[in-house]
Amino acid sequence: MAINKLKLVQAAAQARHGSVSPFSRFKVGAALLTKAGEIISGANVESASYGLTCCAERVALFKALTAGHRDFTAVAVVARCQGGPMPCGACRQLLAEYAPAARVFIVDSADLKTIRQFSVTGLLPNAFRFISLEV
Repeated sequence: MAINKLKLVQAAAQARHGSVSPFSRFKVGAALLTKAGEIISGANVESASYGLTCCAERVALFKALTAGHRDFTAVAVVARCQGGPMPCGACRQLLAEYAPAARVFIVDSADLKTIRQFSVTGLLPNAFRFISLEV
């Protein structure tokens, strides 16, 4: 199935409206595209205990995983910042684990047509992988 980048970016931009960011006011939206063509979106949620804050990418990924989705082809991340918001290390790690073949589209909400594109492995080469060593 071909990736409709603009549709995915628009879904991420719409998801920004659900952001709960009372401290930073930095509204981020993300949208994941499943292999079956379904779009699952999420927005960042902040906590006064900042370590408990959850990024939009992880919210979308957790929603998708807990709904039973396992195959992802793309993710779009949108926020109002020059060049678009790059995923943090935690988000890169989770994407590497659960969406390693996905294309990553990064977009500044001020210009939804300028889309930077990355691979998950390009964002996190040599990602940590659990290797079971039987004794």
